[in-house]
Amino acid sequence: MPYIIAAIIGYIAGSIPFGLVLTYCAGLGDIRKIGSGNIGTTNVLRTGHKGLALLTLILDVFKAAFAALLCKYLFDSETVGYFAGFMAVIGHNYPVWLKFKGGKGVASTLGLMLAMSPCVGILTCLTWLVVALIWHYSSLAALTALATAPIYAALVGNEVATLTYALLTLLSYYRHRGNIKRLIQHKESKISFHKKVS
Repeated sequence: MPYIIAAIIGYIAGSIPFGLVLTYCAGLGDIRKIGSGNIGTTNVLRTGHKGLALLTLILDVFKAAFAALLCKYLFDSETVGYFAGFMAVIGHNYPVWLKFKGGKGVASTLGLMLAMSPCVGILTCLTWLVVALIWHYSSLAALTALATAPIYAALVGNEVATLTYALLTLLSYYRHRGNIKRLIQHKESKISFHKKVS
């Protein structure tokens, strides 16, 4: 029963499409019709509204963290907490409200890490930042950072975290398959930390 409840809480929390809702409320229309068509932070950033992109990032991080911590303390179980966070990422990637066409789950995965294993989460975020600053590819930074997360978790001896992050990394690589193809072909869009996106 705890896992069933955790699955429901996690999925519902994760499936809230904050990027889509915020851009609609800001009068920017359907975020799915611009850029990559994604509902996540990177595509919101392409609207030129950095504040809106930051808010999307914070909320996408929060929803997985919220689900994980709520279920961890509700059932006094770290494993149930990880499962709830895992399901939140599934909800973000495959929201029923959007015909199962959601984001790629990077921010939500980081939210789970920061909530349940802060040390791993911080190291993963730093990895993303370093790669993004050097190469300016959000997808490459995400893929690199997520690939290191199970390693960080293993180094601190957290077996449940290691397994959870390994599965989420595989899911993220699947969700980023188009980005991986464009990276190989040198056609992937870059991000800028200085100029406003037009």
